[in-house]
Amino acid sequence: MTVRRVVPNIRSEAVRESREFYGLLGFEEVMNHGWIVTLASPSRPAAQISVMTGDSTAPVTPDLSVEVDDVDAAYAIVRESSAEIVHPLQDEEWGVRRFFARDPNGRVVNVLSHR
Repeated sequence: MTVRRVVPNIRSEAVRESREFYGLLGFEEVMNHGWIVTLASPSRPAAQISVMTGDSTAPVTPDLSVEVDDVDAAYAIVRESSAEIVHPLQDEEWGVRRFFARDPNGRVVNVLSHR
Protein backbone atom coordinates (compact mmCIF):
# COMPACT_ATOMS: atom_id res chain seq x y z
CA MET A 1 0.00 0.00 0.00
CA THR A 2 1.27 3.45 -0.94
CA VAL A 3 0.15 6.85 0.32
CA ARG A 4 -0.69 9.13 -2.60
CA ARG A 5 -1.58 12.31 -0.69
CA VAL A 6 -2.69 13.69 2.65
CA VAL A 7 -5.32 16.43 2.76
CA PRO A 8 -6.33 18.43 5.84
CA ASN A 9 -10.10 18.80 6.19
CA ILE A 10 -11.15 22.18 7.57
CA ARG A 11 -14.64 22.27 9.03
CA SER A 12 -16.23 25.62 8.20
CA GLU A 13 -19.58 27.32 7.90
CA ALA A 14 -17.81 29.96 5.76
CA VAL A 15 -16.85 27.79 2.77
CA ARG A 16 -17.03 30.61 0.21
CA GLU A 17 -14.91 32.91 2.37
CA SER A 18 -12.41 30.11 3.03
CA ARG A 19 -12.16 29.40 -0.70
CA GLU A 20 -11.44 33.09 -1.29
CA PHE A 21 -8.84 33.21 1.50
CA TYR A 22 -6.94 30.16 0.27
CA GLY A 23 -7.20 31.57 -3.25
CA LEU A 24 -5.05 34.46 -2.02
CA LEU A 25 -2.38 31.84 -1.26
CA GLY A 26 -2.57 30.40 -4.78
CA PHE A 27 -5.04 27.53 -4.28
CA GLU A 28 -7.66 26.85 -6.96
CA GLU A 29 -10.92 24.93 -6.69
CA VAL A 30 -10.63 21.39 -8.09
CA MET A 31 -13.79 19.82 -6.60
CA ASN A 32 -17.05 21.20 -5.27
CA HIS A 33 -19.88 19.00 -3.98
CA GLY A 34 -21.56 21.82 -2.07
CA TRP A 35 -20.77 20.38 1.37
CA ILE A 36 -17.06 19.95 0.51
CA VAL A 37 -14.77 22.07 -1.62
CA THR A 38 -11.25 20.91 -2.41
CA LEU A 39 -8.59 23.44 -3.33
CA ALA A 40 -5.23 22.57 -4.88
CA SER A 41 -2.01 24.21 -5.90
CA PRO A 42 -1.88 24.49 -9.72
CA SER A 43 1.87 23.79 -9.70
CA ARG A 44 1.65 20.87 -7.22
CA PRO A 45 -1.81 19.30 -7.58
CA ALA A 46 -1.32 16.90 -4.64
CA ALA A 47 -0.94 19.92 -2.30
CA GLN A 48 -4.58 20.29 -1.28
CA ILE A 49 -6.96 21.56 1.38
CA SER A 50 -10.60 20.52 1.74
CA VAL A 51 -13.12 22.87 3.36
CA MET A 52 -16.40 21.30 4.44
CA THR A 53 -19.55 22.14 6.31
CA GLY A 54 -19.80 18.50 7.39
CA ASP A 55 -19.50 15.12 5.74
CA SER A 56 -22.89 14.49 4.15
CA THR A 57 -22.26 10.76 3.63
CA ALA A 58 -20.76 9.80 7.00
CA PRO A 59 -21.64 10.11 10.70
CA VAL A 60 -18.72 12.42 11.54
CA THR A 61 -16.51 14.95 9.77
CA PRO A 62 -12.95 13.64 9.39
CA ASP A 63 -9.97 15.72 10.46
CA LEU A 64 -7.86 14.65 7.51
CA SER A 65 -7.96 12.45 4.45
CA VAL A 66 -5.29 9.98 3.39
CA GLU A 67 -5.51 8.72 -0.17
CA VAL A 68 -3.89 5.31 -0.66
CA ASP A 69 -3.50 3.12 -3.71
CA ASP A 70 -5.22 0.13 -2.05
CA VAL A 71 -7.93 1.09 0.44
CA ASP A 72 -8.97 -2.55 0.95
CA ALA A 73 -5.45 -3.43 2.11
CA ALA A 74 -5.41 -0.39 4.41
CA TYR A 75 -8.77 -1.40 5.87
CA ALA A 76 -7.54 -4.93 6.58
CA ILE A 77 -4.42 -3.60 8.32
CA VAL A 78 -6.37 -1.11 10.45
CA ARG A 79 -9.01 -3.71 11.39
CA GLU A 80 -6.26 -6.05 12.61
CA SER A 81 -4.87 -3.29 14.84
CA SER A 82 -6.56 -1.85 17.90
CA ALA A 83 -7.71 1.28 16.04
CA GLU A 84 -11.40 2.14 16.13
CA ILE A 85 -13.27 1.99 12.82
CA VAL A 86 -15.58 5.02 12.92
CA HIS A 87 -17.18 4.53 9.48
CA PRO A 88 -17.07 1.16 7.65
CA LEU A 89 -15.45 0.56 4.28
CA GLN A 90 -17.87 1.45 1.51
CA ASP A 91 -18.19 2.90 -1.96
CA GLU A 92 -19.52 6.45 -2.10
CA GLU A 93 -21.71 7.62 -4.98
CA TRP A 94 -19.28 10.47 -5.66
CA GLY A 95 -16.44 8.19 -6.76
CA VAL A 96 -14.38 7.05 -3.78
CA ARG A 97 -14.09 3.89 -1.69
CA ARG A 98 -13.33 4.80 1.92
CA PHE A 99 -13.48 4.18 5.65
CA PHE A 100 -12.80 6.28 8.74
CA ALA A 101 -10.55 5.28 11.63
CA ARG A 102 -9.69 7.10 14.85
CA ASP A 103 -5.99 7.70 15.50
CA PRO A 104 -4.44 7.46 19.01
CA ASN A 105 -5.02 11.21 19.50
CA GLY A 106 -8.74 10.97 18.79
CA ARG A 107 -8.50 12.43 15.27
CA VAL A 108 -10.76 10.89 12.64
CA VAL A 109 -8.89 9.87 9.50
CA ASN A 110 -10.70 9.35 6.19
CA VAL A 111 -8.75 6.66 4.31
CA LEU A 112 -9.74 6.47 0.65
CA SER A 113 -9.00 5.45 -2.91
CA HIS A 114 -10.63 6.85 -6.01
CA ARG A 115 -12.58 4.35 -8.08
